[in-house]
Amino acid sequence: MSTDNTTNNQNDTYRGDVETVLPAAVERARAWLEETDADAGGTSATEQLAALVRDPEGVQFTMEFVDRVARPEDDRTAASALARMPAGPDFLGTLNNSALKLGGIMGRVLPQVVMPLARARLRQMVGHLVLDADGKALDKLLDKASDEGTELNLNLLGEAVLGDEEAERRRERTLALVNNPRVTYVSVKASSLCAQLNPWDLEGSLVRLKDQLRPIYRAAAEAGVFINLDMEEYKDLRLTIRLFTELLDEDEFRDLEAGIVLQAYLPDTFDALQELAEFAATRVGAGGAPIKVRLVKGANLSMEKVEAEVHGWTQAPYQTKEEVDANYLRLLDWVLRPEHADNIRIGVASHNLFTVALAWELAVARGVERQVDAEMLQGMAPEQARAVHEVFGRMILYTPVVHKEDFDVAVSYLVRRLEENASEENFLHAMFAPEVEGPDPSPLDLQEDVLRRAVETRWSTFAGSRRTQDRTAESGRQAPKTGRFVNEPDTDPALRANRAWALDALAAEPQPADAEEVTDPARVDAAVGRAAELAEGWASRSGAERAAVLDTIADELADARGDLVTVMAHEGRKTVDQSDPEISEAIDFATYYAESARQLDRARSVFTPHQVTVVAPPWNFPVAIPTGGVLSALAAGSAVIIKPAPQVVACSQVMVDAVHRGLAAHGIDEDLVQLVRADEADAGQRLISHEDVDHVILTGASETAALFRSWRPEMELSAETSGKNAIIVTPAADPDLAVEDIYQSAFGHSGQKCSASSLVILVGQAGDSHRLLSQLVDAVSTLRVGPGTDISTTMNGVIEPPGDKLLRGLTRLDGEETWLLEPKQLDEEGLFWSPGIRDHVAPGSWFHTNECFGPVMGIMHASSLEEATEWQNSTGYGLTGGLHSLDQDEIDWWIDHVEVGNAYVNRGITGAIVQRQSFGGWKNSVIGAGAKAGGPNYVPQQGTWTEGTLDHAQQQLTPDVAGLLRDWAGLVSEEDLGWLRAAAELDALAWREEFGAEHDLTALRSEANIFRYRPLLQPLRVRVGSGAVLRDVLRLQLAALRTGTAVDISGDVEAAADLARAGVHARTISDEAFAAEVKGYEGARIRALGSVDDALWAAAVESGSVILDQPVLADGRRELLPFLLEQALSVTMHRFGVLGTTGIDRP
Repeated sequence: MSTDNTTNNQNDTYRGDVETVLPAAVERARAWLEETDADAGGTSATEQLAALVRDPEGVQFTMEFVDRVARPEDDRTAASALARMPAGPDFLGTLNNSALKLGGIMGRVLPQVVMPLARARLRQMVGHLVLDADGKALDKLLDKASDEGTELNLNLLGEAVLGDEEAERRRERTLALVNNPRVTYVSVKASSLCAQLNPWDLEGSLVRLKDQLRPIYRAAAEAGVFINLDMEEYKDLRLTIRLFTELLDEDEFRDLEAGIVLQAYLPDTFDALQELAEFAATRVGAGGAPIKVRLVKGANLSMEKVEAEVHGWTQAPYQTKEEVDANYLRLLDWVLRPEHADNIRIGVASHNLFTVALAWELAVARGVERQVDAEMLQGMAPEQARAVHEVFGRMILYTPVVHKEDFDVAVSYLVRRLEENASEENFLHAMFAPEVEGPDPSPLDLQEDVLRRAVETRWSTFAGSRRTQDRTAESGRQAPKTGRFVNEPDTDPALRANRAWALDALAAEPQPADAEEVTDPARVDAAVGRAAELAEGWASRSGAERAAVLDTIADELADARGDLVTVMAHEGRKTVDQSDPEISEAIDFATYYAESARQLDRARSVFTPHQVTVVAPPWNFPVAIPTGGVLSALAAGSAVIIKPAPQVVACSQVMVDAVHRGLAAHGIDEDLVQLVRADEADAGQRLISHEDVDHVILTGASETAALFRSWRPEMELSAETSGKNAIIVTPAADPDLAVEDIYQSAFGHSGQKCSASSLVILVGQAGDSHRLLSQLVDAVSTLRVGPGTDISTTMNGVIEPPGDKLLRGLTRLDGEETWLLEPKQLDEEGLFWSPGIRDHVAPGSWFHTNECFGPVMGIMHASSLEEATEWQNSTGYGLTGGLHSLDQDEIDWWIDHVEVGNAYVNRGITGAIVQRQSFGGWKNSVIGAGAKAGGPNYVPQQGTWTEGTLDHAQQQLTPDVAGLLRDWAGLVSEEDLGWLRAAAELDALAWREEFGAEHDLTALRSEANIFRYRPLLQPLRVRVGSGAVLRDVLRLQLAALRTGTAVDISGDVEAAADLARAGVHARTISDEAFAAEVKGYEGARIRALGSVDDALWAAAVESGSVILDQPVLADGRRELLPFLLEQALSVTMHRFGVLGTTGIDRP
């Protein structure tokens, strides 16, 4: 527990006070309950809330209605959602349920009439929880509160503050509240005052926030209005405390009494309260005004859980409500004392009457009644609020207000409130619950027991930070070692030590790019020869032995995190928010591929690794992608040569140094991984096309892949290439979330990601939404362009002056296109550009189908989701794609029809994480066998497979498969028939265990990350050449039947005739004609049996197709792969942290 001697002495002085007043507190709480029970149920609003909380389906129904029906701008979209709503729960009553049913019927016919009425009815039903901020209605309520002797603490809601214009608009609206003569109390949040607060740049954020908050504090001082600074998520704790104390320390605000919120669900709060008390004592001692602290239990727990789960961090709040309750009482016990009473006022903000009563009785016992205010939520329990008010003498009601046009943004507030009240642990839930018959304790009896346990454990409950990550004081990987792959946690910028570490890393001198450039092909020959010498010994180790080495390399990469941040900022121009997750990804590659190496030992077939692999990575991901390429090859058992991208040589050097340290720790020659800085001329070509290089791993442009293959058409190349990626936004989307994901996906790392969203396709009314488009322009124009070494930068520069494609994208419009936001060159060299948005991009236009790779995106307008998806699929690429919609039917349809390797729903489309969203595309976005990086098939593709054991338990076959086997009995030998039977059964086994299942190995609650297999989009071309055997052709037919992928079998005259005699239909086409046909394909897969004509290799290069000529195996785990596409599907499974309110059915 984080207490000092002063705290302990104070605790000794007042020891036992809480226990002493506990009986009186319980008695008072019971009296309040009896008093309010006698009010015959109170208001209809209270009765309705009670009924909602008691109804198991009530909260879920209300959330869905608010989110799906009331929120969409488009009346037709809302009407469609209304028609699909289930029957209303009992709490709605007969009248409302009848109106709901009638509205569902009539809404489709007259949506412009019905939906405004439905929204008005909803506003009426929740009007006691969220108030109208406009004019007379608010004034009337303020007058009523004044007459009753209560105060309203107004909190202005509005659309998400994603840009500076909205931040300024929110500030002006807040000032209007402050200047209303009826208003006495206003709450503000940091996130509503400044857009795009950078968690790494605390000092810069403070400067911006102070500039925004000073005018509000000045107006409040002049008008006599109390300003309360709300606390939001854990990441804002230090920022908010410093903002509060530093502003109040300024001379002009020394006499201003103001408040701040602390959340008891954070164990850090005890330290924070002591800090604020010390500040208040110093301030009052110097003649300044006291401060106020509003103590709440915390309302953002759901999102805190999501944040921790997604990043792999410890959950910042307590794990149990009992701990929260105990901490709340500890805070009261510590602060409600005479020595604090004149310095710091306490708002006891709770609906738990036991807690409130204890606070009051404790204050009375210590003579500090003047120190406490009672605070509750407007409209939640008005009868109880009145009873408490009579005792405390001051009641402040936290009151969200919203302008009519922004009512939909009240969704998140309502969701949090409803979720809290629906929890059985919640006091209001207990208060509204029906009485229990028999000897079992009532819900309120259980609440009393909770209070007593909290009193007992208040000082033994942990206090301090549950988050202790410190990049300056750790060694090796930080992910838990469970015996299974676990993602490495990113750096938590909410922690002071980590922010200091990042600043030090950015300020440090990077390692120079001092690797000598190789221009002589003879030196390349020597490097390849050296790799071949070492390959045999490395390949002879078991997969488990190689995995142990990779685990050590992972530790070395983790220890190099700071050095990597430094060099990535200086050389790669990356901001720390972009570089740090990339380093985590590099560590993940090491540990994931280590597990892949272990799996090779368990495989049914026999694996022989490539001897020498060349890795040619890109500059845009200068650490993760080269690490993945190098370590996947090492895991397979290959020696590796990495040819770094010329723009980021130093980044590769720092990475390779870490790999070398890992190798050396196991006594392995460092030359097993060689960095060869070959030029872009003869030496580079010699390295890529070397006859002793078995495999080349490329990440780069499609043009680069074609160039490499033209040098040696038969080379084995695994290439992740270009992408032209789009996010679709339908009228059923949440515009706030959609805009945030769009601008981050489009302009993170200045748009220099192959996964970046350079297209947005707005469907129907979404394309006419002034709000959505203005939000997008505001957010994008607020991005701060600068160097990666500047912690305040939110969009770094491009790696080099734009080439022809990017320059055209930044400067030239086509057809009917217009600039929503025209990009500007910000420096003489052309490295820094403001981001650009072009509107009305036409289908089939240049910008629709060309990757620009920079800070510019285009908007298309589609009439339907089907049309939008057609445009999304028609770029020729198939790397990433996204959909923003809360309509379940739209989500399900899109998931079945999008043609991308990585599909995302209601989230951004960049930042793929190893295993969660293994990365790689379809169509022109991939060359090679098609296994996705960070997925289960990536390491196994880096070698050759031969027949292993066929031993297995008998598997049930489908009648179609069994029928084929019977038909073939007279065509092949008994031995071959038995082999085919084994192949069919192994297909069934592989389908059940791998290919026919959807896999979510990470199994997050807040996000579904499904790895699945899809049939090829076009037939698998089976080319039968000389030397092919019938058994192999039949075996491929079994695979086609199992996977559902069509096959197109062809051969020359002789081969086709032989197959016809066996009853196999095959097209008759000569080698020359088939090669000419292949030239017209687009990214086809060709399964070659027997010999392959030289002309076919060249034709495949020309069309971006791949020839797979490996041996045909009975093992379905290997032989079904060419028939299938891999897809990673990532779907957000929560709304504002509440699980089960959106998403898909999990596997």
